[in-house]
Amino acid sequence: VCVCVCVAASQQPSSSAMNVVKEIARINEAEAHSGSKRSWHDEYADSAYIFVGNLDIGLTEGDIATVFSQFGELTNIHLVRAKDTGKSKGFAFLAYEDQRSTVLAVDNFNGIKLLNRTLRVDHCRNYRPPETSSESEGEGEGEG
Repeated sequence: VCVCVCVAASQQPSSSAMNVVKEIARINEAEAHSGSKRSWHDEYADSAYIFVGNLDIGLTEGDIATVFSQFGELTNIHLVRAKDTGKSKGFAFLAYEDQRSTVLAVDNFNGIKLLNRTLRVDHCRNYRPPETSSESEGEGEGEG
């Protein structure tokens, strides 16, 4: 469940971030064995946004697009940056053209290592991208 909060300052993911990674893996495993036709992903069917946390601060929007476009066409990348320095805070919100791509991204990227950092990838509900580029340095408005 995406809370859309990330502690990007530390080199290793926080224990709460790792707990989310493990919880998503546990939910996916339980769902695979349940035989149910419904998925926990269905709860997010109205949102094409995902949250990506624990990114290396050296990654650019282009780097993120290269990695995450494997599962669909990205329509929006909001790499959150510090207002004063413009440096990445280590998390981003991404939108896919097709909402089904969010399911693939969450299932396949959550918990992987990218530049020796364990990514946290989750659905995002009620996220609104910044209206102007000058607002892109602020905190994410997402809630999951």
